Amino acid sequence: MRKERELLRRVMEISGQNLYSCYQCGKCSAGCPSVDFMDFTPREIIRAILDDHEEVLHSQTPWICAACFTCTIRCPNEIDISRIMEALRQIRLRKMHDGIHPSKIPVDELLELPQIALISCFRKMTG
Repeated sequence: MRKERELLRRVMEISGQNLYSCYQCGKCSAGCPSVDFMDFTPREIIRAILDDHEEVLHSQTPWICAACFTCTIRCPNEIDISRIMEALRQIRLRKMHDGIHPSKIPVDELLELPQIALISCFRKMTG
């Protein structure tokens, strides 16, 4: 019996989504308003995770995802791809990549930035 792939196991654990139910129809990618800016389409992200290609952890796609849920609404198997993108961000951040430390933000920038920008940034960029 072959051991289940670690990346796939972690993504499914964090996201709560069953990636095995994706049959690669491409409706998620076809409806994504941000797909033109992504290096992997949402469909390709799922395929890469299923094939245990860890380069998706270094992809810009999870960071570009706006979590607009268009992909989730279009998915015939009701896979919440936004949760998968969030899981990829969490896995990467837990490996100590890309972090924002509040003490490193210059005071003049803190005074200029809207509070909502700071809150959303900390939610997205900290694990």
